[in-house]
Amino acid sequence: MFELFKIGFLTVSFTDLIDIAIVSFIVYKLYILLRGTIAAQIFIGLMIILLISFLSQAANLRAVSWLLKLLTDIWVIAFLILFQPEIRRLLVILARNPFLRVFIKSDAPTATDIVADSAFELAQQQHGALIVLITSTGIRGYAETGEQLNARLNQALLTSIFYPRSPLHDGAVIIKNNIIEAARCTLPLSATTQIDGETLGMRHRAGLGITEMADVLSVIVSEETGQISVAENGNLTTGLSKDALKKKLSQAVKQPVVKGWKGLFDQYRKSK
Repeated sequence: MFELFKIGFLTVSFTDLIDIAIVSFIVYKLYILLRGTIAAQIFIGLMIILLISFLSQAANLRAVSWLLKLLTDIWVIAFLILFQPEIRRLLVILARNPFLRVFIKSDAPTATDIVADSAFELAQQQHGALIVLITSTGIRGYAETGEQLNARLNQALLTSIFYPRSPLHDGAVIIKNNIIEAARCTLPLSATTQIDGETLGMRHRAGLGITEMADVLSVIVSEETGQISVAENGNLTTGLSKDALKKKLSQAVKQPVVKGWKGLFDQYRKSK
């Protein structure tokens, strides 16, 4: 162990510096994770207790060390109790990580399930809908033509947007990474007006047109017939059942990949 310097009776080595840096990084990330919540204040209090305990042991204050040891002995239990909601959210995010999905089977509905179920429900009620799922590159320019939502994707919200009396039902909904980015968006119309002798309406031409210009997939629900169609790469597939729609969406749309610890922390904060 290479000794760098001494601070009083403490000897500091290069390994100690690495150890301190790692612990500091972990504490900092935990604070960023909990910032803005009640748990953040509790976390700071626990950090102060640990610091005082360390200083009292270094100064050989036996009575103080004994008293603080009573608190640190129940540290793990207190941590689990006090931070139970935060730990639960973090574990949910970890379980959604694609690497862990190889070992853990989750029953949580995916984006493709939500979109397929929503489209089927809208079709049964014959409510027209145009849903655009981004598969790779974004279409920010078209998203900015509508109302910015940035809301977590769920079936109730998606079906309510296309309710005929909703102010957002006209236009398209754009979805990226399980987030509804915008609603009531204006999309470019395809030059194709007929397919197999059937005339395409404005909603179908818009759904087809955006797939001709970007790497996206469009789900179109006909207001007149309740028929579900999918547009991809400038091709339109009509008359899909719920199972066929789910299969097609699953093949085209990949779940978002959370890269590294930074991605996990960012996703955790967005989930709150």
